[in-house]
Amino acid sequence: MSDLFDAVDALVASRAALPPVQERKRLRQAHGLTLDEVAAALKVRRATVSGWESVRKPVEPRGPEREAYARLLNRLAELYPAPAPPATAPAGNDPEPAEQPQPATPAPNTAPSTGQANTQPILEFAAPAVPAEHSTPAAPAERSAPRPARTASSVSMPRGSAPRKTASAAAPARTSDGRFENGPLAVIDVDADGRVLAYCTGGLVLDVPAKSIPALVEWTLSEAKLGQPRLSGPGKDADPLLVLTEAALKRYGLPVALTNEERLAGRLPEGHKVVKQLARAEWKLTKRGLGPWARIYRPASGSERACVQLCVPSWHALDARHWGNAAQLPPAELARVLGVYASRVMTPRGSTAVTGLELMTALHPPTRASEPDADGRRYSEHNPGSLGKDPVDCAPCEAPDGHPLLADLPRFHVRGPAEKLFEEAYDWARPMTDDECTLRHLVGIDVNMAFAAGANGLVVGLGEPTHVKQPVFDAKLPGSWLVDLSHVNLSKVKIGKDKWADLDGDLLPSPFTPKGDRPEGPAWYATPTVAYAQELGYEVRPIEAYVRHDNGRYLDGWYQRLRDAYLATMADLGVHADMAPADFLAAMDGYRQRDPELAIVVSAIKATVKGGLGKLRERPRGEGWRPGRPWRALSRPTWRPDIRAAVISRTRVNLHRKIVKHAAFTGQYPIAILSDCVVYAADGTSPLDFLPYRDGKPLPGGFKLGVNPGLVKHEGTQSVLWGEEVRERFDAPELNLARYIKDGTVTDIDNGE
Repeated sequence: MSDLFDAVDALVASRAALPPVQERKRLRQAHGLTLDEVAAALKVRRATVSGWESVRKPVEPRGPEREAYARLLNRLAELYPAPAPPATAPAGNDPEPAEQPQPATPAPNTAPSTGQANTQPILEFAAPAVPAEHSTPAAPAERSAPRPARTASSVSMPRGSAPRKTASAAAPARTSDGRFENGPLAVIDVDADGRVLAYCTGGLVLDVPAKSIPALVEWTLSEAKLGQPRLSGPGKDADPLLVLTEAALKRYGLPVALTNEERLAGRLPEGHKVVKQLARAEWKLTKRGLGPWARIYRPASGSERACVQLCVPSWHALDARHWGNAAQLPPAELARVLGVYASRVMTPRGSTAVTGLELMTALHPPTRASEPDADGRRYSEHNPGSLGKDPVDCAPCEAPDGHPLLADLPRFHVRGPAEKLFEEAYDWARPMTDDECTLRHLVGIDVNMAFAAGANGLVVGLGEPTHVKQPVFDAKLPGSWLVDLSHVNLSKVKIGKDKWADLDGDLLPSPFTPKGDRPEGPAWYATPTVAYAQELGYEVRPIEAYVRHDNGRYLDGWYQRLRDAYLATMADLGVHADMAPADFLAAMDGYRQRDPELAIVVSAIKATVKGGLGKLRERPRGEGWRPGRPWRALSRPTWRPDIRAAVISRTRVNLHRKIVKHAAFTGQYPIAILSDCVVYAADGTSPLDFLPYRDGKPLPGGFKLGVNPGLVKHEGTQSVLWGEEVRERFDAPELNLARYIKDGTVTDIDNGE
C-alpha cells in the first residue's frame, strides 16, 4: 500500500506548481546560487537550468527534477519573499561604506525603516523615461525635458501635502522598492529664485530644505527616499548618491574648483569649515576624505546603517574620457544620464573603474548570513562563489614589478617571459604585401565589448594558488603555466575536428604574445592561452604551474549585467540585436547623434568593463610607495591579477581564432591589430566587402557583424595610399595603423596616443 501512496505522491509532485521564470531567477540569485550549483544539486545540465529560467523560450521541468526544483524554489521563497508593494514601506537608512564591517543579517532583502514620512514638497515635470531596476525597456528612453521654470505647475506645496503630479501618466516607476521610490540619486542645484532643488530620475524634483552639508545628509537619509536595492541577496543596498552642481557648492560653502594642492591630495584639507561641520554633527568621512567622490557615514549600529555618497563634477569626478560632457549638462539631463547608468549597471561608486570592480562584489558579496542556530541567531559566513573577505597572495609569476613577493630580486633585475606572466592585448602590425598594396582601402573592424565577451563563461580561480611541478595540463583548471610553445607552427593549424588548414604563418601574429612575436622558449601563460595551443593541434608539456582548485565562473553575472545594460542602451539608440548586416551598419552610422546623452551612457558602460578588469591589478598610486613594499590595493580581496590575465588571454585567443578561420576560408590576413580592432586590406570601404557572408549568414567561427558582445562593427576606413604615406612619413614600415584607422588622424607615435 505504501508503494501505491508513493506513486500517488510522485504523480502529484510531477505537476507541482512553479513560480514564473523571472521569480525563479530572482530566488536563485537572492541566495547567491549559480546555474552550475543548481544543476549539480539536481543532477541536470547547466543549460537545462538556464532553460527553466529563460524568458524567451521557457522549458518546464518534468518528472523527479520538477519535484526537486519545486522544493528548492519553495524553500528559497520562504527565505526571500517577494518585495512589498511600493507604497507600503517607509524610508529607511542605507548601508555604511566599505570601510565598516558588515554585520551578520538575515539573507532576505529587507532593511529597517526610520518610520519618518517624506514631508518635503515634491515637484514633478515631464521628463525622460528611466527604466526601473532590473528592467529592459522595449522603447527608447525619452529625451530630457528642459529645466522647469517656476510656474503654477512647480510651486512648492505645504508640508505634509500629497505629491503634485505633472509628469505624464506613462512615466515609469523609479523602483518597486518603497524605500527608494525616488530613485538611486539626485542632482542638487539652486534655481534662479534661490531654492535648492534635487533633480531625481524620471523627471522628479524635490524641494530641499537643508541649509548645510550635514543637514543635507540628514534630509537624504530621512526624507528623500533615495537609494537602490541590493543586486544580490547577501549584498548591501546602494547608498544614495547626491551630485552637487557648482551652484550647490557655493550654497553649501564648498569651492567650485579644487586648488592644485587639493587636487593632488584628492580632497579638501581637514581644516575646511565643511569638514569641521560634519565632524561636529558626528558624521565621518572615509579615507578618501571630502573629495570628488566622498562618502559620509556614521558607524553601523546593529543593522542600522547610514551613508550618503557625494559626487562633485566640477572637481573632475566624471572623467571626460568616459563620461564625455556629462559634467557640463544641466541638472535634469545629468540626472537622466546617471540615472540610466545606475538603473542598468549600478549606482556609481566612484570612477567607472571603481564601479566596475564594485559591481563584481555587489553581485558576489564575500559573506552571507548563515542558517539560524538553535537560538535562532544568524552569523556571517563565507558566500560560496565569491572571492571571500580576505585577500590572497598571487603567484610570484603573476606579481607585477615592485610587488612584495619580489622584494629579494636584485634592484635592476628585469624579469623575462620565463619569470613573469605577461598576458596583454594585441599591439601588432606588419608591412603590406605587394598584392595588398594593389587594393584601394584599409577597413577596420572592432569587436564589441571584447573583454566583457572574454569574461563570459570563463572559469577563474577563487582561492590561493597551488604550486605543482611537471603537471599534466588541464584546460578546465585556471592558473598560470610555464610551458614552451615555440614549436607551434601557424603555417599548419587545426581548425576543426580532424581538419587542418595550410596558412601563411608569416602573415599571422602569434597568439601567445601581445606583440605577435613567436615565443623563443618557455614562458608563463594563463590557461586559455595554453588551451588554444592544444586546440591548434599541438602538444603542450608544462614545466611547472600555479593552479587554483577552488574556482568558478565568478564573472558571469558581471558580464550579463553589463551586456544587458549595453544592449538596452544601444537599442534605445536604434541599434538592435539580430539586425541584418547592412541594416546594422546603417544603424551604427551616426548612432551617437540620435541621443548624445544615451551615447554618454554607452561610453561609460564600456569604460566600466575595461576599468573594472584593470582594477584587478591596480598599481601603486603614489602615497610614498617604494618597490618591495605593499600598496593599498593589495589589501582588497578583489586584487586578483590572475583573473585579469585570464580574461585578457581568452579575449586575445578568441580574436586569433576568428582571424585564423577567416584566413583559412578567404586567404585574407590582417594588416594590423590593436587590442580589439583588426585592419584588413579590401577593394571596398565596407566590412561587407571582405567579410564572407552567404545569404546573410557569416562564416561559422569567423567575424560576424552585430551589436552583441563578441560580434564586430565597422571601426573606420582609410585608403591604402594613406597607410603607406603615414608609414613612410614616420619611417615605420610596421606602424600600427589600427591605432589611427577610425578617423585617419595620426598623433605622436612615440607614446602611442
